[in-house]
Amino acid sequence: MRTARVYIALLHYPMYNKRMDTITTSITNLDLHDIARAARTYDVEGFFVVHPSVSQRKLMGEILAYWQDGYGGCYNPDRQEAFKQLRVAENLNGVIDSIQHETGQRVYTVATDARIYPNTISYKRLKQELFDKEQVFLLLFGTGWGMVQELVEGCDYILEPIDGAGEYNHLSVRSAVSIILDRLLGQFWYDR
Repeated sequence: MRTARVYIALLHYPMYNKRMDTITTSITNLDLHDIARAARTYDVEGFFVVHPSVSQRKLMGEILAYWQDGYGGCYNPDRQEAFKQLRVAENLNGVIDSIQHETGQRVYTVATDARIYPNTISYKRLKQELFDKEQVFLLLFGTGWGMVQELVEGCDYILEPIDGAGEYNHLSVRSAVSIILDRLLGQFWYDR
C-alpha cells in the first residue's frame, strides 16, 4: 500500500511554446475532465489547476460549478465525484503552501517533461519512494511545449520522460498524466 501522499498540479505558466518562448497557455476543458478522472481513479489527494489569469480562473470556477453544483453533477455523478478533487490556484507557491498547511509536511516537487535532464529519477525508484516513505509529493505537469527549464531544474526530482515506441514524443498532457499516474500509483503488474 502507498504510504506517501501524492498531489498533482497542471501548470499554465511559465511554459514554452514551439519556438521556446516563455508563454502562458489557456485552460482546456478536456484537460480538466480527463485529468480529474485520472486523479480520482488513482486516489490522488488533490488536483490543482494553476493559472495566473483571473479570467481563466473564473472560467474554471464556472466549469467546476456546473459539474459540482449544477445540472452536470446531477446528470453525471461520476464526473461530479472526480471534480471534487480539483482546486484552482494562481501560482505554484500557493499550491505548495496549501499542501504544506493541509499536511503539516514538506512538499517534494517532481517535474515531468518530455526532455531529458541529467539528474532524472526513474519510475521504478520514484514508485518505490511513494510506497515506502511517508512523505508528500507534488507531481507537476506542464502545458504547451512544457515547463521552462528553470522551473524543472528547481524541483526536488525530475521524472524520466515517457519513452514511446519510436522517435515521436509529443503526447497530450492528458495522456501523459494517465500514463505517469499508472506507472507510479498503479499496480505492480510488472513484478508478477
